[in-house]
This record gives sequence, C-alpha cells and structure tokens, in this order.
Amino acid sequence: MKRGNRTVITEFLLLGLPVDPNHQDLLYVLFLVMYLTTVLGNLIIIILIGLDSHLHTPMYLFLSNLSFSDLCFSSVTIPKMLQNMQSQVPAIPYAGCLTQMYFFLLFADLESFLLVAMAYDRYVAICFPLHYTSIMSPKLCLCLVSLSWVLTTIISSLHTLLMARLSFCADNVIPHFFCDMSALLKLACSDIQINEIMIFILGGLVIIVPFLLIFLSYAHIVSSILKVPSARGIRKAFSTCGSHLSVVSLFYGTIIGLYLCPSTNNSTVKETVMAVMYTVVTPMLNPFIYSLRNQDIKGALGRVFSKHIIHFSLQ
Repeated sequence: MKRGNRTVITEFLLLGLPVDPNHQDLLYVLFLVMYLTTVLGNLIIIILIGLDSHLHTPMYLFLSNLSFSDLCFSSVTIPKMLQNMQSQVPAIPYAGCLTQMYFFLLFADLESFLLVAMAYDRYVAICFPLHYTSIMSPKLCLCLVSLSWVLTTIISSLHTLLMARLSFCADNVIPHFFCDMSALLKLACSDIQINEIMIFILGGLVIIVPFLLIFLSYAHIVSSILKVPSARGIRKAFSTCGSHLSVVSLFYGTIIGLYLCPSTNNSTVKETVMAVMYTVVTPMLNPFIYSLRNQDIKGALGRVFSKHIIHFSLQ
C-alpha cells in the first residue's frame, strides 16, 4: 500500500533460521520438543510452589515469577517460529510484530530484574542468616516483584511507542525468526536517533546495573564465606547459590557474547544463533537447573504426588 510517495508497511516477512531447507522438518520437531519441555518444566515449578506450603518462601516466590517469565518468554517467539517453518509465506502483521517485540522485551527485562532480587535474597540468607526472616519480609518480597513488573512494563512500553512512531520503507524482510528491535531499526527510513539513545540508556538500566548488583551480591557472599572458611560453609553456600549462579551465567553469558563481543563476519547468523540460546535453550534449562540439585523441589514433588495418590486411593 502506498500513501503519496511513501510505502506503508502492513506486514513483515520473517526469514527465520539460517538453515538448509532439507533440515527444516528435523529442526521443527526439535524446537517443538524443546518448547513443550519448557512449558511443562516451568509449569511444574509454578504448580509445586503454589501447592506446597514448604515452598512459600521469598526465594521460591521469585523462582515462581522467573518460571512464569521463562514460560511466557518462550511463548512469545517459538510458536510463531514453528508456524512460519511450516508456512510458504512466513509473514507477521505490522501490529503483531510490535506486539511480539513488546512482550519479548517485557519478559526478557523481567528476568534480569528477578535475577537481581534472587541474588539479594541469597546475599541476605548467607551474610545475615539470623536476620533473614525480618529482612526478607513478605512486604519487601512483594515490593521487589511488583517493582520488577512495573519497571519492565514501562521500559518495554517506551521502546514499543518509540518504534511505532517510525516509518518503514519498501523493504519489509527481517533476517530473524522474530521481530527483534535491532532488526526493525535497520528497516526504518526515518530518524532512529532517539530510539538508539533510549536503547543505550535503558539497556544500561536493564543489563549493566542488574549485572553489577548481582556481582556485588556474590562478592559479599564470597567474602563472608572466606572469613569463616569451612567445608560445611562452602557446601551450604554452593547448595544455596549454585543454581542461581548457573542461571545468571546462562542469561548474561549469551547477552555479553551477543552485544559485547561483536563479530564482523556472519553477524546475522551469530545474532540468530545467540537469540536461539536465550529464547529457546535457557528457558528450557532453568527448571532443570533449579530442580535437579534442589532438595526442596524434590521434596515438594514427592509430597504433592503422595498427597494426590492418597486422595485417589481414598475415593
């Protein structure tokens, strides 16, 4: 559609993954299995935390929100990618593209803030164990979760509104499997300076500040452990922080690899592969990381199943 001499974009074409068409069906099955695993794994975590009173603690409040965020984060991109893999014309409407970008930013930013809240919880648990209950009060925990949601809603809304004001030229092909903000900016034919400034400012708030806060939390944790070195203390710290550190490493590792270690060759391929890591792989692995070595989750799983088995046997 044209208005005057300017083309008005009504839809975008998503090129998808840079793979051989002969491997398309195999990848479709692989990503479908990974997505179903992500949904099932995160739903189990959320349900267990909701049903088992032993898990009604600050750490598991944050974890349930993180699992919900991971579930939604994957659902924003993977179903559309799977649909496009089976479609001859992998198109997405203009409004649908902006909506996808909004929710992608919302849940990506939410994960970053929730990881900070979880790091603070671990810091208090190890450095101030006697005051843990009074410091990590239900009111503070709800405030941290609410603040995370409010901040991410504002940030993602701002980015989306700034994107909506741009004009797009005749080129509507996005070399990605979802509506990535940087890919959309490359297609814009109007001034994107304000968008780039806000990405720089808000990117620091969402990535750099949380990463530094997590680093400081663990620096204090390590310092506290080294003051009274003991095998038992080290084991306790590892069991308390090991899962969270693994998730932090996965999340920020891919972001640092993508944005802080740029490469001139095959940059589009690299961006797509790294995006698969943090949109598909990380949300799938998080439930396993938090459950495989977590005795609380294993205990809750046993209690919930035992309760339901007894309930059915009595009927």
